[in-house]
Amino acid sequence: MPADLFPGFTSHWIETPGGRFFARAGGPADAPPLVLLHGFPQTHACWHRIAPSLARNHRVICLDLKGYGWSAAPKGDAAHEAYSKRQMGREVVAVMERLGHVRFGLVGHDRGARVGYRLALDEPGRIERLALLDILPTISQWQKMDREPEAYPHWRFLAQPAPIPEQEIGQAPIPYYEDLLRIWTGSGTLDAFSPGALDLYRQSWNVPERIHASCEDYRAGAGPDRAADEADLAEGRRLAGPVLVLVADRFVGRDGLDPVRQAWTGTFAPEDTTFEIVPSGHFVAEENPQATLTVLERFLAP
Repeated sequence: MPADLFPGFTSHWIETPGGRFFARAGGPADAPPLVLLHGFPQTHACWHRIAPSLARNHRVICLDLKGYGWSAAPKGDAAHEAYSKRQMGREVVAVMERLGHVRFGLVGHDRGARVGYRLALDEPGRIERLALLDILPTISQWQKMDREPEAYPHWRFLAQPAPIPEQEIGQAPIPYYEDLLRIWTGSGTLDAFSPGALDLYRQSWNVPERIHASCEDYRAGAGPDRAADEADLAEGRRLAGPVLVLVADRFVGRDGLDPVRQAWTGTFAPEDTTFEIVPSGHFVAEENPQATLTVLERFLAP
């Protein structure tokens, strides 16, 4: 780990029934705990520009989700439950408990936000505050793709049966992931990413087990994750507040806040959810860290 990415943070290997997880932790030991969950195709390094500032008032844990970074990357199962956001949420709880935190705040980006809202629906007593960065609910995402078959093609590609996407990606793993990273930025370049963070992302992209894990993540999105959302929507379940939904004006928020607000309040968000939009591509914590940090600090303040 490049030392300059997380100054003052310590490294932790956490053993759980679901495997071994890697995390970086910083901030006062007695401060309110806050876990940061990255998205695809990244690792915990995506938080390096805002985690040190958040650690002034929180005990910040930047976790590599299962299958990503340096955490365990087990083989998926036939039902894709191992990489379901429900199971990954349970693993976040196990990690946090082993670090001494039963209830905590959660900030999630992309796939990490999907783990976050699923955990908050399943175990609302665990989450103090929930911030969801640049996503729509999984069920809303699939409804959009059903209406617009050309939307978000990587979702369908990665969700194909094994080993179809694994073999195709494996022929040139870095170009595949790097192309996604590039086209999802506001500038269409990799300029927003620090060399140290990119090095860590590329390490993961070159590992066959992690290529498989990212595919399983999306297969779960097409299967158990969608089914879990449909079941909760049918039962009228809602997230407990406080909840923040922050989107990028050049990605999920490209059509403004109204469609985002409608998607969330029509599914799982409580009426008092805070909605914010920042000038950025998809990777808000790296492309516009100051605006993202300002919104998060305001939301997380006691």
